[in-house]
Amino acid sequence: QVQLMESGGGSVQAGGSLTLSCAASGLGFSTYCMGWFRQSPGKEREEVATVTGYGFTTAADSVRGRFTVSRDHAKNTLYLQMNSLKPEDTAMYYCAADGYKFCRGRFDYWGQGTQVTVSS
Repeated sequence: QVQLMESGGGSVQAGGSLTLSCAASGLGFSTYCMGWFRQSPGKEREEVATVTGYGFTTAADSVRGRFTVSRDHAKNTLYLQMNSLKPEDTAMYYCAADGYKFCRGRFDYWGQGTQVTVSS
């Protein structure tokens, strides 16, 4: 079974940085499409960033230039480096994965989330 576990969330002042980690288990699964999503109360879930099994990355307009997604295949871990954090970045952040090397717009596996709170 594929399991995803996020960590690294916390509270930070605006302008600060955090790095989220997603540890993935499941033979070879971390080589496939993975992504970060976030959701805050009263708002729709937002795709933050993705990385394909080929290494191609995407980032939402709201975070482009501030957030960077990467993966360490040896550690089987996905990362989200968040810089210049803003209060509007406050949300529960979720790691997700799919069983394809390309990102098909669907994620079948999800972590439980890690909370990020940015104070103004």
